[in-house]
This record gives sequence, structure tokens and C-alpha cells, in this order.
Amino acid sequence: MIARQYRLRREGDVRLVRKRGRATADGPLVARILPNDLDPVQNRYTVVAGKRCGNAVQRNRLKRLVREAVRQMHPDLKPGYDVVVICRGTVEEMPGLAEAQRSMARIFRRAGLLVASDAGASPPKTVSPSSDHHE
Repeated sequence: MIARQYRLRREGDVRLVRKRGRATADGPLVARILPNDLDPVQNRYTVVAGKRCGNAVQRNRLKRLVREAVRQMHPDLKPGYDVVVICRGTVEEMPGLAEAQRSMARIFRRAGLLVASDAGASPPKTVSPSSDHHE
């Protein structure tokens, strides 16, 4: 989950980014990116999925996958931007986290937000929840 301080929560802010932000698309995702002027320089994110993406269960799954991909990439991104990620595809187009990570990496690379040179070369490694909890 994206930390509360990094969420774009106010509807007016989301509308502004969707209206004025620069669009970058990859497959079933579109990101609208707009510079912000927050005092501690930081990024804020939100993920939107419309009814065309499927029923509520499918929309929530898409949003969870994209949020997790963004959360993992957050340390490698330039600060000072508001990002609205719009899901326009279905669960079939993005069945897992790896696809979401690849798509978001391409979007952030095209938008010029990736700071780390090797961050987009391969998707971030995911740690399975049971891998280091065995005794």
C-alpha cells in the first residue's frame, strides 16, 4: 500500500492532474503527470479504474496491482510530481504484478521520472511473504 503522505486524495487535485497533466500510455495504463509545488518535495499518486475495466472485484484487483508496482518504484522516481494512473484495460490484459511493473517502468521511463539508470531494465524483485519467515 502506498503510504498516506504519498496519496493524491483530494478530488480537486485529481481532476486538475487529469485535466492538465501530461499523458504517457503503455498498454492498458495511462499516467497523467503534473509537477507539484509541495514544500517537502515529494510525489503523490492515485490509481483510477472505470467501469469499462470490469466489475468491482476486477477493478479493485487492477488498482491493487498498479499501486504495488508504483510503491516499489517510488524510491527510483524524481520527486515533485502528482501522478494519476488510469486503468483502461481488463484483468486479462494485466493478469499479474510483473505486467504492472513492466508497464509502469515503461511509462515512468518515457515521462523522464526514473532516476536510477538500471531501475527500468528489469522489474523490481518481489519477495514472497513466506520466503524469510521460516524457522
